[in-house]
Amino acid sequence: MEIQKFSYDNKIVRNFAYATVIWGITGMVVGLIAALQLAFPEFFNDYLGFSFLSFGRIRPLHTNAVIFAFVGNAIFMGVYYSLQRLLKSRMWSDKLSKINFWGWQFIILCAVATLPFGITSGKEYAELEWWIDILIAIMWVVFGWNMFATILTRRVKHLYVAIWFYIATFVTVAILHIFNSFELPVSFFKSYSWYAGVQDALVQWWYGHNAVAFFLTTPFLGLMYYFVPKAANRPVYSYRLSIVHFWALIFLYIWAGPHHLLYSALPDWAQSLGVVFSIMLIAPSWGGMLNGLLTLRGAWDRVRDDVMLKFMVVALTCYGMVTFEGPLLSLKNVNVISHFTDWTVAHVHIGGLGWNGMFTFGMLYWLFPRLYQTELYSKKLANQHFWIATLGVLLYAIPMYYAGFVQGLMWQDFKADGTLANPDFLATVKQIKPFYILRSIGGLLFIVGTCMMFYNLIKTAKKGSLLANEDAEAPDLKNTTVVATKGEYWHRKIERRPVRMMIFAIIVVAIGGLVQIVPTMIVKSNVPTIASVKPYTPLELEGRDLYIREGCYNCHSQLIRPLRFETARYGDYSKAGEFVYDHPFQWGSKRTGPDLAREGGNIKIKKSNFWHYQHMIRPKDISDGSIMPAYIWLRDNDLSTDLIEKKINAMRTLGVPYEAGYEKKALADLQKQALEIATDIANEIKSKLPEKVRKSYNSKDEINKLQKKELIALIAYLQRLGKDVSIETKINNK
Repeated sequence: MEIQKFSYDNKIVRNFAYATVIWGITGMVVGLIAALQLAFPEFFNDYLGFSFLSFGRIRPLHTNAVIFAFVGNAIFMGVYYSLQRLLKSRMWSDKLSKINFWGWQFIILCAVATLPFGITSGKEYAELEWWIDILIAIMWVVFGWNMFATILTRRVKHLYVAIWFYIATFVTVAILHIFNSFELPVSFFKSYSWYAGVQDALVQWWYGHNAVAFFLTTPFLGLMYYFVPKAANRPVYSYRLSIVHFWALIFLYIWAGPHHLLYSALPDWAQSLGVVFSIMLIAPSWGGMLNGLLTLRGAWDRVRDDVMLKFMVVALTCYGMVTFEGPLLSLKNVNVISHFTDWTVAHVHIGGLGWNGMFTFGMLYWLFPRLYQTELYSKKLANQHFWIATLGVLLYAIPMYYAGFVQGLMWQDFKADGTLANPDFLATVKQIKPFYILRSIGGLLFIVGTCMMFYNLIKTAKKGSLLANEDAEAPDLKNTTVVATKGEYWHRKIERRPVRMMIFAIIVVAIGGLVQIVPTMIVKSNVPTIASVKPYTPLELEGRDLYIREGCYNCHSQLIRPLRFETARYGDYSKAGEFVYDHPFQWGSKRTGPDLAREGGNIKIKKSNFWHYQHMIRPKDISDGSIMPAYIWLRDNDLSTDLIEKKINAMRTLGVPYEAGYEKKALADLQKQALEIATDIANEIKSKLPEKVRKSYNSKDEINKLQKKELIALIAYLQRLGKDVSIETKINNK
């Protein structure tokens, strides 16, 4: 048997390692700024009121930076290191590795250059515009091409369990990203989702939940199966459990997305499927967690001394907690309390900080001494980082859990006479402000710990020298015959055939998506139309685009659930037919502010154009206790109407029934409606002035200025919300 000599590429691992830490700190700092904006709104939203730093714009930057920049680079770092060693082969192409690295960093820079400036598609965790989505798909294919070519040229017969998870991650993320990113471009910086309303919501959360599953979970489970046994110097606890864990997880996970849309306008059968499969997920998820923790049996004394194992144990514990809590939150009676509250924020950060963050820290501490052929610079500093990070996770999550319970219970509290105990939404906001401060302290601690780690790793690197090409040797698999052994376990046959495993993974993953999405797309009775619902006027369409640009969906939902406490507060519950012209949907997932679904159509809560005008400029004066930023720039910026014809044409292409040729009339209609709203605001301003000042007030000049402003378009959109269904609705199932 011929023994071949070759080398592992450690330089690409080093590059992704540094990118992981740098982007991780960057994303966390942006998150801290967003947290401080809620904790100290007077300072961060008023005195530092820059448009590109407003909460609605930087919150998507934070989520994308943490998910795709921090976690994404960590995935590539761990996969490029472990894959080469598991396959006894250098990556197939160093050039593709470099393209993957620099291409991914360029995508991150594109996100930094667009999201703070309101260039967004307006879909959570998928905010990046159409051309960046194409770049992501290309870079992902480059990664997959390099990975599969390496697998096909391997020097090992069987594929280790970690590689199963890498394969499933690649194919599923590709399917999710491409399917969810179907958009119709209007310009380089503007596009509309191909899907509308209920269908868009289903596709988005099919993607959103499974982005968590197949970007934040399955690759890390693959890394867990490599790094935990390596660090513990012990084999995986159970090979058979890993088989059940893998196939059950990738089959069940893909069905669970609709549990984000319980009590919504989504068809009930789809919601029920989401709940059922979410509950079933407990078994494979905990099977994987236990397989990881039990791998450490007999090595617990090493956990005390090995900082990498400490991080791994906490990470796996957080994974177990979050994968128990996820199914719990999918139960309707629990979801009634948790949905739209900070409970969900706590849940997500137990996964993000506790599972992904702590695991990544453990990998980095394990890798750097090996990459640089030296001891870790300071074990004491690493241990201090461990305790600071753990405290940071707890101090972040516990206040958010408490805040979530407070929100959920206060919203649905009724007096003895049957009226809402807290009809003013801001009563809840005032109650939870202290928890936002504690959350900020927890986030700060986590960042401090990460900076300590970065210092420790840099000093470790300076202490040693990079082993850029690590020598290795292994038998040549091409010159050996792979023969099935009698009595061999059935799964061994699949492990020898990566293409077959990939095909099986695609089939297993695709089943759930097809069963849920296809009927919602093609069966009209799943989305019954409402005759009174009409397309947005050109001014309202521009206002809606501004609403999306400013990230208002990050704090306001547009979905009233058929629950007594919601209908008593906001009006009639939301129907599927209300959203047929919404590209993208704007149901939201968090209520930092009140729901806006009936803002313009509910007589009980309807406010004047002048109220909205004042509220957008000085919200804290108009609404006592508000933590909303002041949108001064909307009053100052002129509304750009350059794309209005293209927008109308795009909407018509997407099925919105604008009459042929209407794009030529759109600008005139926009200006007419803007003039009406501006006149109404100017007249009310004049009526509130002292009599002496009123005489010198020039209404015509004020109207001429106002009607050109972005704020007028946003007010037009807000005043439209719920208006079409404020009268008795007629359902048309034809």
